[in-house]
Amino acid sequence: MDLTRRELQRMVLAGLSAPLLSWPSQAAPAKPNSKVKGVQIGVQSYSFRDRGLDEAIQAMLDVGLSSCELYSGHVEPRGSGARGPQAREELRKWRLETPLDHFKQVRAKFDKAGIELYAYNLSFRDDFSDAEMDRGFEIAKALGVGIITASSTVSAAKRIDGFARRHKIKVGMHGHDNVKDPNEYSSPESFARAMEGASEYICVNLDIGHFTAAGFDAVDYLSKHHDRIVTLHIKDRKRDHGANLPFGEGDTPIKEVLGLLRDKKWKIPANIEYEYKGADTVAEVKKCYEYCRRALET
Repeated sequence: MDLTRRELQRMVLAGLSAPLLSWPSQAAPAKPNSKVKGVQIGVQSYSFRDRGLDEAIQAMLDVGLSSCELYSGHVEPRGSGARGPQAREELRKWRLETPLDHFKQVRAKFDKAGIELYAYNLSFRDDFSDAEMDRGFEIAKALGVGIITASSTVSAAKRIDGFARRHKIKVGMHGHDNVKDPNEYSSPESFARAMEGASEYICVNLDIGHFTAAGFDAVDYLSKHHDRIVTLHIKDRKRDHGANLPFGEGDTPIKEVLGLLRDKKWKIPANIEYEYKGADTVAEVKKCYEYCRRALET
């Protein structure tokens, strides 16, 4: 039988496509679910700072985590944390000039993985220009989040509040254990000074490990101020500025905090932030997650 070239091409294409049509459709991978007893266990992606964004997302899937607070280092250029005036100006320029589609594409990666992108970690400091600060909120919108977490300063809170109110995005101030500097967040009093006279958009990102190391009671603070806490960082540290340790080996009341979230039904994500020295990062974050899961289930 003689065939024209067009007929032959049609038969070849049909032969290529027929098996695809007859094969059973490949099931989409199951989405992770790390909500335990009503408490959303997530991760600060800083935990996976040893790898790039795509690898960090895969690590979250490997652990089984379904919620993320995104570390700016996973979005901004590698090495953007370098110090010095020139490096600082280059980073500012990058933030101001990078198209917002870049951040929308980041969000799409999380959506495809089935991981909720809950908050963006961008630490507003006093050296931020107004344009740079405003751009930070535009970036958060492009990422599709309503919360920014920030290792900021008390003195910057008033400026931040103006932009937060305009954009209607909450900013959770993140504390460390530097109690000697009154301009850094560490104590209940430092958080209170930031929120005094501010709108409801100035909030707290309570790191219960640093809070414990600074000498304060995370359970008591959570009980009294849960309405202004937008996220928790879960790590284990010793008191008196002690070391980061594997979960369960420090003084941080992780079980009590998680139990309070569970029993009171407070919808505050508890984000694992892996900082102690372990072996493989994914293996260590898995251990952290399992510790939290067991604490909530017992």
